[in-house]
Amino acid sequence: MLAPLQLLYLVNWLLLAVTCIGAWRWGARPERSGAALLLGTWLAVVLAGLIRDKELARGVFLALDGVLALGLLLLALRHTTRWLGVAVLLQGVQFSLHAYYLVAARRYDNLFVMVNNLVSLGVLICLLAGVALAWRSRRAVAK
Repeated sequence: MLAPLQLLYLVNWLLLAVTCIGAWRWGARPERSGAALLLGTWLAVVLAGLIRDKELARGVFLALDGVLALGLLLLALRHTTRWLGVAVLLQGVQFSLHAYYLVAARRYDNLFVMVNNLVSLGVLICLLAGVALAWRSRRAVAK
């Protein structure tokens, strides 16, 4: 794996931790629910990476992306925030990426890793933007 891709992977994990802590501290209900959903699926992805059968693991990764996309969609329908709408679209791209590589029987390559990490980074940035907007609106109401 290329060094910049490894750096992007570490930045994703750091941003996940910062975003989840921020969502629990300053976010409203949609941000907290989104953070819990993201954290749960990311931990499930880590556990799925331990599966020895790589074909089974690829199917599990696809299923987890589908679960995350569906969960974000349900949150978006319930709370109707912009950041959730963008996160659902990005997660749809990620699900499509996994589906394409699974159907085409292609091995995961550097392009897959880069797009996968960038989309994950985009979803986290959407959640971080939602936390910032919730914090700002809470501050405005307090004044």
